Amino acid sequence: MKRFWKEAAAVREDGGWGIALDGRPVRTPQRAPLVVASAALAEAIAAEWQAVGEMIDPAAMPMTGLTNASIDLASPDPAAFAETVAAYAATDLFCYRDDRDAALQAEQAAAWNPLLAWAEERFALEFALTQGILPIDQSAETVAALRTAVFALDPWRMTALTPLVTIGGSLVAALALAEAAFDPDLLWQAVSLDELYQERRWGADSEAQAQRAAHKRDWDNAARFLTLL
Repeated sequence: MKRFWKEAAAVREDGGWGIALDGRPVRTPQRAPLVVASAALAEAIAAEWQAVGEMIDPAAMPMTGLTNASIDLASPDPAAFAETVAAYAATDLFCYRDDRDAALQAEQAAAWNPLLAWAEERFALEFALTQGILPIDQSAETVAALRTAVFALDPWRMTALTPLVTIGGSLVAALALAEAAFDPDLLWQAVSLDELYQERRWGADSEAQAQRAAHKRDWDNAARFLTLL
């Protein structure tokens, strides 16, 4: 779609803030009013629309995309939307340690154990750890506690968690980011640890680096969205 407006601005609406293009309100793909509770998020969305060139590029408008998903996908049925995120409660990346490389095991323990300890204290649960990739069963109580934490989130924060768990494979990291318990870059390093370790040991692969850079952008965008809420 070509740009058809001159000015994009955040405007006060009943119940929050909307975005106006030359005075006309922006709507989501499902035609719902694009209204947010945060003035900071509205300003960020308006800035994305103002920065559009000749053609709209959705990839360059992450705050708009996450907002659309929050309104159109998560808000109509938050419980159903939460299931995708909550599924990671049983298979968190941080519970799976390398079974052959002692140096990698040590790095995993140093980076991941503090994050698991935070989650155990925060949500009153206990993780089971394993070496290798064969599935390990977490206790029903642990899975239930993590699911409860996910279902307690509002649709906007659940929307942000979706790319975080998809990219990182860790619900613990996503919840820690949602609660601002750790720095986003520290959490990114944690979920990228295995890949970065192998790159240091065996050398860089340009395709893998490009994919990781794309994932990092998505991770940073989700983290920013959470702060703007």
